[in-house]
Amino acid sequence: MIRNRHYDTDIVCLWSDNVDATPVNEFSAAIVKACTERSVSGILIFFSQQDVNGEAFIQSTTDALIQAGLTTEDDLNSSAPSLTLCGCSTTGEVTPDGFSNGSTVVLLLPAEHFTLSAMKIDKISHCGMDDIADKARTHLQKFHQHYAPNVDHVFSMLLIDGLTYSEEAVTSALYRGLGDIPIIGGSAGDDLQFKGTTQLLQTHAYTDAAVIILMECRIPFLLFNEHNLIPTEHKLVVTDAEPEKRLVKEFNAQPAAVAYAQAIGLDPHELTPMSFASHTVVVRVGGEYHCRAIQKVNPDYSLSFFCAIDNGLVLTVARSEGMVRSTKEAIDRFEHHLGDLSVIIGFDCVYRRLDAQHRNATGRIETLYTNKNFVGFNSYGEQYHSMHVNQTFTGVAIGQVPTSNEPSYIGDENA
Repeated sequence: MIRNRHYDTDIVCLWSDNVDATPVNEFSAAIVKACTERSVSGILIFFSQQDVNGEAFIQSTTDALIQAGLTTEDDLNSSAPSLTLCGCSTTGEVTPDGFSNGSTVVLLLPAEHFTLSAMKIDKISHCGMDDIADKARTHLQKFHQHYAPNVDHVFSMLLIDGLTYSEEAVTSALYRGLGDIPIIGGSAGDDLQFKGTTQLLQTHAYTDAAVIILMECRIPFLLFNEHNLIPTEHKLVVTDAEPEKRLVKEFNAQPAAVAYAQAIGLDPHELTPMSFASHTVVVRVGGEYHCRAIQKVNPDYSLSFFCAIDNGLVLTVARSEGMVRSTKEAIDRFEHHLGDLSVIIGFDCVYRRLDAQHRNATGRIETLYTNKNFVGFNSYGEQYHSMHVNQTFTGVAIGQVPTSNEPSYIGDENA
């Protein structure tokens, strides 16, 4: 069954109830119905590959929209479409009802308040940084030419394949190409299968790709990136690594899994995703700590990571502390800047969700998300400005539509 929530800014969320796989034609019909009731400029689609096939979903949806007279094939494929569809696969969804596994979340952004333009970069695992920066720069120029947005109201959202080891290079290149346009993003997942993810843009599904969305939001908004990690005294120095594979063979001249397990008080055979979520490792950059999440233990006791890693890097073991409290404090700050929130759209690392399960905090964090209208998906990593990070709560908080005499706060919490 497909459910819907209409927020007071006229943003609409549709989501499947996770009971059975969702027939794509049923979801397409629901999207068409919602689009006939308001003018929509953007459709964001976050889906589990257990629930739907990405290619079938996007084809069914665009066919239904064309048949209903809400768009045309020429418009969808033009350089300045009136309707932008984009999305990616997940490793868990956050719906208005709370956490879900194996479902689909669709957000409809009203044309009255949003202007979108998206581009795709293919084969990101082999794409050069200069080429990416040039494409981003060109896309931004076209966005300004076609839509003449207020640059102070524009941000970029990145949806990227989370299994290509390329997020750092792509994010850094985009940051260079987009100049002052801030970036938030999420790495597409595949339900912890680590086999392949899907990205959506307009009429097709892709893999090994990145979708970059330029978005003008004419409602007050705030971009954010939050975590709840506390560094400990335990240090792990990378003494043998294969950076191109995000693989660490040794910490402190010991097999990586052995040294890590000793630091957190476990046997290497006891290491699980729950262990990595509750005892992550962080690196200090510019006075701030950033997570370098471990993906898995390999048979030779090496460790595969979700983030870039290199020889000589000094990592600090961190503990997760007070997730519910720190997340509530962050949302309280958003409300201090924006007033009442309409909706929060974003990316919550799958390791935060696993850590909440491990600490029996799932119900409390889920209630907080539901009460504060957070919707999005659990990601394999997050992007914020020029960095690819892990184990964070990242996204955009959107306030209420201002009246003509109200001041407007637009920006970035950490700017």
